[in-house]
Amino acid sequence: MPTSVLVVSDTHVPQKAKAVPSAVWAAVDRADVVVHAGDWTGLPLLDEFETRARLLIGVRGNNDGPEFDDRLPEVVRTTVDGVRLAVVHETGAKEARETRMDRLFPETDLLLFGHSHIPWDTTTPAGLRLLNPGSPTDRRRQPHATYLTLTLDAGAIRDVALHELPVKGAGILPHPRMST
Repeated sequence: MPTSVLVVSDTHVPQKAKAVPSAVWAAVDRADVVVHAGDWTGLPLLDEFETRARLLIGVRGNNDGPEFDDRLPEVVRTTVDGVRLAVVHETGAKEARETRMDRLFPETDLLLFGHSHIPWDTTTPAGLRLLNPGSPTDRRRQPHATYLTLTLDAGAIRDVALHELPVKGAGILPHPRMST
């Protein structure tokens, strides 16, 4: 049976945002697996995700203080519905990212990461899919706050969609460039 996945990163609650948008919480409620790629910045947010998500996979980011050290690792490697998955907050500069990640994550099908607040979707020379959901709360220089959804199904990565949140208000708009 396919596994629905929600991917978020860089929520920065309560430092950069007061709360996670309601559209994201609705997506949490629908997802089989929720992945957070770091920079939560507040333990109450981690607690809320743990309470609401059916299964939460999370890492700590560079803005997560020492209080996160006992709760979250820097890197997670696991298999979900036949897909070898890794989650990390930072991957370094975008230049040569693909070859660097091939070297660092050789037995991985899908690497989910954050840090830049910039959505990213590429496939490396070795076939590793790299996805960054951007941020649902701190869009920086991006036109929209964003998050990702995807489906994992018997070793396949399908239905990757970048969801844009309006600058004002709430809503989900699928991003056609991210669909597969």
